[in-house]
Amino acid sequence: MGKDKEGYMEKLIYAILDKRWRKATVIIITLILLGASVMMIPTKLVMAKMLPGKSANTFTIYVDTPTNSSIKQTELVSQCIENVLIKEKAVVDMEIYLGQGAPLDYAGLVKGSDFKRMKYQSEIVVNLTHKNSRDEASYMMVHRIRPIINETCGNVVPKTRIRFVEMPSGPPTLATIVVEVFGKDDSVMRGTAKTIADVLKNTEGLVDVDIMQDTIFLKYELVPNKEKIMGSGLSVEQVNNIIYLAFKGMPIAVKNTRNQQDQIPIFVRLSEESHRFASNSQEALETKISSLKLMNKKGMMVPLREVIDVEVMPSSPTIFRKNLVNMVTVTAECDMVSQVYPLLEARETLQKVLSNDFNVTKVPGISTYMFDLNLQSKHSKDKLLLRWDGEMKVSLDTFRDLGGAFIAALVLMFLLIVIYYKSFALSGIVLAGSFLSIMGVISGHWVTDKIQLLLTGSNFFLTATSLIGFISLMGISARSSLLLIDFSRSLIARGTEKQRAIAVATATRAKPIMLTAIAIILGSLLLATDPIFGGLGIALIFGSIAATLVSIFLVPVLMHNTDALCWLKKEAEQERAQ
Repeated sequence: MGKDKEGYMEKLIYAILDKRWRKATVIIITLILLGASVMMIPTKLVMAKMLPGKSANTFTIYVDTPTNSSIKQTELVSQCIENVLIKEKAVVDMEIYLGQGAPLDYAGLVKGSDFKRMKYQSEIVVNLTHKNSRDEASYMMVHRIRPIINETCGNVVPKTRIRFVEMPSGPPTLATIVVEVFGKDDSVMRGTAKTIADVLKNTEGLVDVDIMQDTIFLKYELVPNKEKIMGSGLSVEQVNNIIYLAFKGMPIAVKNTRNQQDQIPIFVRLSEESHRFASNSQEALETKISSLKLMNKKGMMVPLREVIDVEVMPSSPTIFRKNLVNMVTVTAECDMVSQVYPLLEARETLQKVLSNDFNVTKVPGISTYMFDLNLQSKHSKDKLLLRWDGEMKVSLDTFRDLGGAFIAALVLMFLLIVIYYKSFALSGIVLAGSFLSIMGVISGHWVTDKIQLLLTGSNFFLTATSLIGFISLMGISARSSLLLIDFSRSLIARGTEKQRAIAVATATRAKPIMLTAIAIILGSLLLATDPIFGGLGIALIFGSIAATLVSIFLVPVLMHNTDALCWLKKEAEQERAQ
């Protein structure tokens, strides 16, 4: 039975090699399949991403109310989010951290969670049931509830920013897409950052857009008037103490106890209702301080409003710097899409929008900064640098490095085969057979994407692990081509006619080549189900299938069209003669 199959394979390969149009047909079909598979990437039939989403048992919600908000307003927004999440069956419990960051986790290390100390900040840690006991992945749940929470709780306090932070699949970054604006003039940087944020908000697939900059608001500063204080028979210290006691509180005495080595301060301030204002206005503040009175040295009660001045001034925002240059950062997250495509769309739109006020030029240099832009104002001499960072930059660096590794592997393989066979033609055949496995890698991702969309509603991306699988396939497919070349060479050296030798070698080596491919496929099935290394498994499975077909049908055609094998026959005859 085995001999019959081997004879059928030999006849098939011999028949293909016997006619020129049949060989041309094999080459044309291969080129068509190669072109079709490669075009799946620019046409978005197969989408690329650094790493796919990973289902986890927890996620965190960052709440940032306006900079001048009180802890009470931040609490109202956090409680609203809690009321929405408590209706979810998958939610086990939640912890709300008001005015501080949650305990550090993998994502919080680079998102500045440990530095949160302000009243307008809070974090909500949401714990879910185990991922294996629920049908909905955590990233699908976040995708579903994000618009609900933003619509329900986003306007409890106007201009509140609510962001969802999931555990990253790879190295943690500040955000998926980060835009850094460097410059000198704060007002120009602030306006440019707002323009960038508006463009990102209107870009499909981008969510949780945030400008990492304090809101500028009007503040009221209470300044003791020394002349009025002295004329009223009061002291500056007395006025300062009553202001602190009324609005912030202060220690007024200490208490000794046996249970503590140090003295315990007694902290006093007005009750919550007493220091609450009717509205956020200067009139409400003046009304409040008018109700506070101090007794002077003569025993007379002096209203506090008569000895202090209320000054209205803008707040002083925090200044962020990087490499000693002032910076404003705009961040955005991707919602169920790869960061590559929203980035390209947003960058193109940004160039058009910013060109109204700036002369926009690309930053020359290495590929890492190929998306960065230089901006020079048309109305002044102000210059800005717009630099892209975040997971997007990590993805570019990773794909660049993997592409470099792929090219280096090709060059090394080519040189080694040239040294061994002393033939550029045979080296080219081996490399062609190795490279053409990319047809199976890309096509396999397209098939898997359609299946996953049908089952889960999410895409299956071509990831960094997919490229690792493709590079791994090169050695396997090269081995199959080398088997055919060596066996054909030995048969030709024995006097077998070239076309018959290639057909016999292909038929004989087809079985071990296919068994090797089957072993790889079976061994990669478990990898294909992994959320992170699924791309590696799919690349190995479908790439092995493509590499096997190329080795059996295309490589014999390429070998038959070169004179390298005949040259090897002469070399073998010379070796025997010596």
